[in-house]
Amino acid sequence: MTIFSPRSLTEALQVLNEHPAARLLAGGTDTMVEINFRHFEPSDIISLRHVQELQVFETLSTGYRLGAAIPYKQFENGSFSHVSGALSEASRTVGSPQIRATGTIGGNLGTCSPAGDTLPVLSALDAQIELSSINGIRMLSIHDFMLGVKRNARVSNEIITAIHIPKINGFQGYAKVGVRNAMVISIASACLIHNMDKSHIALALGAVGPTIIRCRTAEKWLTQNADLSTSTALTTEVIEEFGRLAASEALPITDHRSTAEYRKHAVGVLAQRLLKRAMK
Repeated sequence: MTIFSPRSLTEALQVLNEHPAARLLAGGTDTMVEINFRHFEPSDIISLRHVQELQVFETLSTGYRLGAAIPYKQFENGSFSHVSGALSEASRTVGSPQIRATGTIGGNLGTCSPAGDTLPVLSALDAQIELSSINGIRMLSIHDFMLGVKRNARVSNEIITAIHIPKINGFQGYAKVGVRNAMVISIASACLIHNMDKSHIALALGAVGPTIIRCRTAEKWLTQNADLSTSTALTTEVIEEFGRLAASEALPITDHRSTAEYRKHAVGVLAQRLLKRAMK
């Protein structure tokens, strides 16, 4: 096995183009688990730790450009905790402090597990994923990027270089259910974004389908039955129906962590709680 350690994005892209089967390694918090349990044995590894271009943060006119290798700790309570309340909340739930110091959103996207903590946030924010290769840059909607269980639309000679998210005027919240309060993979998760400028609420669910689920039916129903231009409190009936519709859009399975029935119930409860927080 050969380990490459490029010092620039240009060098990393050239190495990847020459070794398209190589595993890209940012924080390595997912890959090292697979290697240690012998689920995966890479022929080559390209370490992105020293590629500084992947750790650049930019404020744009309409939003933010987040370098794909910025560690979770910077969004949890560090320099960039202001960019998204939901992203900060999700980052706080990822693993241990050591994992949050090295793990990255780009890695979460690369693994593309339906239980990935930051992925419901990116879905609810309608994030754009920036992919780079020696041929140039292409932008892809998060909804087109995530294809299924640990499957995404990145091609073999591309590196996830950044994530673009909008500035939001309104509430952003994330919540998850696990078998304990820390160091746990999600049994179910949800992110709710209230964009008051567009009079719209977005809801995305994690760990209850083959990939992240956007609750388009629940969103449309709420838009038709509530004034979302402000954060006016909603009736109990509206909140409960929103939760019921969200649960109906989930496609959970039963596995060693939970039953499908519990997961469906849990996301309905999470949706209601987040909506109450948003519409005080």
